[in-house]
This record gives sequence, C-alpha cells and structure tokens, in this order.
Amino acid sequence: MLFTCVILSTAGFAQDLQEIQIANEYVVKGQKDKALTLYQQLAKKNENVPLIHTNYLNLQLDMGHFETAEDYLEKLIKRDGRLTYRLDLGVVYVRSGDLARADKYLKALMKSQGDDAYKLKTISDYLAARNLIDYSVQALQEARSATGNTNLYTLELANLYRISGKRDAMVEEYLNYVTQTPANISYVKNLMQILLTKPEELESLEKLLYDRVQRNQNSEVYADLLIWVNLQQKNFYGAFIQARAYDKRFKKEQSKTLEIAQIALNNSDYENAGRSFQFVIKEYANTPNELPARLGLVQAREAKIKSSYPVNRDSVSYLISEYNQFRNAYPENPNSYDAILRQSLLYAYYLDQKDSAIALINQIIVNNKVTPTLKAKAKIELGDIYILKEEAWEATLLYSQVEKSQREAPLGYEAKLRNAKLSYYKGEFLLAQEHLDILKQATSREIANDAMELSMLIKENTTFDSAGTALKEFASIELLLAQNKNDEALERIQKFPEAFATSRSILDDVYWLEANVLMKRGSFEQAVSVLEKINTDYGDDILSDDAYFLQGEIYERSLKNKDKAMEIYREFLNRFPGSVYAAEARKRYRLLRGDFAEIETPKF
Repeated sequence: MLFTCVILSTAGFAQDLQEIQIANEYVVKGQKDKALTLYQQLAKKNENVPLIHTNYLNLQLDMGHFETAEDYLEKLIKRDGRLTYRLDLGVVYVRSGDLARADKYLKALMKSQGDDAYKLKTISDYLAARNLIDYSVQALQEARSATGNTNLYTLELANLYRISGKRDAMVEEYLNYVTQTPANISYVKNLMQILLTKPEELESLEKLLYDRVQRNQNSEVYADLLIWVNLQQKNFYGAFIQARAYDKRFKKEQSKTLEIAQIALNNSDYENAGRSFQFVIKEYANTPNELPARLGLVQAREAKIKSSYPVNRDSVSYLISEYNQFRNAYPENPNSYDAILRQSLLYAYYLDQKDSAIALINQIIVNNKVTPTLKAKAKIELGDIYILKEEAWEATLLYSQVEKSQREAPLGYEAKLRNAKLSYYKGEFLLAQEHLDILKQATSREIANDAMELSMLIKENTTFDSAGTALKEFASIELLLAQNKNDEALERIQKFPEAFATSRSILDDVYWLEANVLMKRGSFEQAVSVLEKINTDYGDDILSDDAYFLQGEIYERSLKNKDKAMEIYREFLNRFPGSVYAAEARKRYRLLRGDFAEIETPKF
C-alpha cells in the first residue's frame, strides 16, 4: 500500500513539473492569462511553490493583481516566514502604489533584524536587485548603526550611490574604503578616473579632499589622493604644492615631488617642472633623488628655451655649459651619456654646428658603457642630423641599422617611421605607404598614430591626383623645415595656396605649417591671422581645435594678452569640449582667472 502511494506521489509530481514547464512557456510567449491560471492551480501544493514563486509573483505584479499577490504572500508567510517572502510583500506594496505602507513595512522589517548585519546585507541585495536603491542603502546604514561600525559595507554603498547618481556620497564611501585599505589606493584612483569625468566632479572631489587633509593631517592616503586629483585636472602647480607638503610631512625615501616634476615636464608645464626639481635638489641633497632632479632641471630649462620664440642662441650656449657641468659632476653615471646626446642636438639645431654634434654622438655610439637602447636612439638622432646636412643616404643607413637591431621594439618602429618620412620627403609615396602600413600595427600608440596621420595625408592627396603634385611640394617644404631652412620653407609655403588652389584638402596643413614657422620667427600677430584662416575656412577639419588652442597659447605666452587668451580658452571649451586639449584649456583659463594662487619661486 505504501509502495503504491509513493508511485502515485512520484507520478503526480512529474505531472506538476510538466505543467510548470508549460506555464513558464506561456510566460515566455506572453500568454499571461493561461500562465496565471496554471500557476494558481500549481500554487495549491506547497511543494510546487519554490519552483513557481518568482514567475508567479512577477506575473501577478505585471498584470496588476496586487490584492491577489498580497493574499498569496500573506498565506506563504504564515506557513513559511522566510525573509525573502516578507521582502516580496514589501515590493507588492511599492508596486501597488501604497508607498506609505511600503515605507513603514520595509523599515520595520529592517529594524526587526536587530544587529544581524548578514541579514541586513541580504535585504539590501534583494532590494537593489529590484531597483529599490534608497531602501537598499537604508538596509546597509541600518547594519552600520546596529553594529556600531561606520565603515561597514563601504564598497557596496559606494556602488549604490553610483547607481543612484549621488556622486558626492559615492566619493565619501570610496574615501572611507581606502582609509581602511590603503594598499588599494590604485584601485580607487582607477575607479574615480572612470567615474568622475566632468570638471565639476573633480573640483568637488578636490574640495572634499582639502577638507579631509585639514582634519587628518597625518593621513598619507588623503594627501596622496589630493596630489592625484590635481594631476587629473592638469593643475601641476597644485600638485607641486601638495607633493611638497607630502614630502615634508612623511619624509619618504622616494620624493613625491620628483614624480610630479617629471609629469609636469612631460606635459610641457616647464615652470612647475622647474620649481619642483629645484625643491628636490634642495630638500633631497645627497640622496638618490638629487641626480635625476638636477638633470630634470636642465631639461626643463631646455624645453622652456626651445618653446620661447625666437630661440635665444645665448641661452642655448648656456644650456650646453650646464650639461657640461652635469657631465663633470657625474662622469660615471649613465645619465651623463643622455646629457651628451642632448648637447649634440642643441649644437645641430640651434647653433648650426653640425660637425660638433656628429662628433659628440659618435662618442656615444662607440662607447662600450652605453646601453644598446641609448646607442640606437643616438643613431636615430644622427640620422636626423644627416638629413639636416642633406645626406639622406647616410640617414637611411642609420635608420635601417636601428630597425634591424631593435626589431619589434619601440625604437625599431621609430626608425621605420623615420625611413617612411624620408621616402615621403622625396615624394616616394608608395614606398612610404609600405612602411606606414606596418607601423599602423605598432605597439606604441604614439608611433601608430603618427603613421596613421601620415598615411591619411598621403591617401587624401593622391586619390584624385595620382601624381601627388601638390603633396610633393608640401613634402619638400616639410623637408626644408626638417633641415632648418625656415626662410626658404616660408617663402614656398606662402606661394602654395595660389599655386595649388584646387588642392583644398591640404591647404589647412599648409596654413598650420605657416603659423608654426611664423611663431618660430617671432611673428606672433601674423601667426594668429593664419590660424584664424584655419578656423574660418576649415572649422570642421581635424586641425581646427589645434589651431584654436594655439591662438590662445600665443595670446597668453607670447603676446601677454591675458583677457584675449581667457576669451579664446573659454570659447574653446564651448566649441571643442571633447578635444585632447580641453583639460589644458580649462586649466589655463582657471590659472589666468586667478583660481590658483601663485608663489614666489626662484627663476630657472
């Protein structure tokens, strides 16, 4: 008899499983009434409820059967008071529009869990999955209150605040998290870099961090993040101030200011790079930080002199003497060879002493103490100097040597790019394209981008002119510029628009060259006029944001017209918000407006 009952029970359950499957298929097909009827029958057996509950409840809610859903859940809770069923009832109240009842019910449910943080976390996860974010947050806050741990569930709360768009609260939680686990500061920086993309969001974070640093002056984490947020805004002056304070307070073996100095130098902020290097030289004398700071200071001075048009030859001679001093002070240091290379380039490009430059570079190439990488770099620079001397064959031999010795390395790709440019200068566009097609796949993004840019220039200007007549003239002008024959190049540039009036696709590039040559000659007003042509006639082309930003830079740095520079930077941000120059333009505008207080620093 018992055996017969078991068989019947098993057969009945199998029948129910089949009907559950049919009901689920009705849901998928959108046949809600049929599905509801089947679920109602199936729900009469307790053993079916776990298998149909989610679909059955969601179906009732979708069809607006709120009273039926409430009755169903109340019966379930009486029989089995599990937490998820009780939470389901709260969701029914919300979906039915009875928000006051839902609010009272859900808050009471949270309170009823006492100090059980695990159950409160379960409540939070459940509510978050149903997009009831505010209640999900309340559950985690209740867990904090119940346990007395104000730092409980920081990452979970940060994520909930992110979903609900509460940026300030999100940042607060990430800061709480990183103070507990300082080793994860890079993780938090990466998250904030992704999530905080608007200028006002970074400014808000900066203010928050200033406040926290003031209240927690011994917190290395907050000090580090404050430096980081200044860097994100390209405010290298602010980063220097905070790094200087960091170094003085925490006295680490590795200077944070030295790191900021190098970043500022790489971003062409020579003033703040210089003042940062000077601080390191003074405060970290006789430590491993001093040598790179001394070399960096000379490099910052060099970059500043080379960007101040027209370049002063006396300043270049002084730079060469500074590199000599560095070499004499650190004769055995590998950086002394880099100093020699830099000296050689100053001789070649600014003092027109090409033979002196070649002699210096050859010292590097034959020196057994010099690394293969620096030797390869020296050969590339020597190739460029041979182009300067109009000895293209010597140049291509050197580039090819580096291609072979540095195969699949960045310098190897750089040498191949130089060979491609040499072919381009000579009007051998098909040969240039062969090189460029390989370089588009280069691991270095900068080299790949340069290759893509030159490749596009060639394709655009040979598509409708297979001979590439205008492009050949343009390439020969670029060769003159590479050979420092600026006057001859400018003369041909200024004849170009009339001679090749139909070659509109390349005229903006011609104007761009003209503006840059005029700048080097110190003809800043003329340069601005040419840049305005690009903005007027080629406002939708790729060089438009470059031209607009350079106008602002000329007004700021060369013409010393602060108001006009501010006007251009402000308009730039309106016209080109997605430009790679946007962050720099914003920083320049704020600097000119006086947002960052200046300090007295020795000139360098």
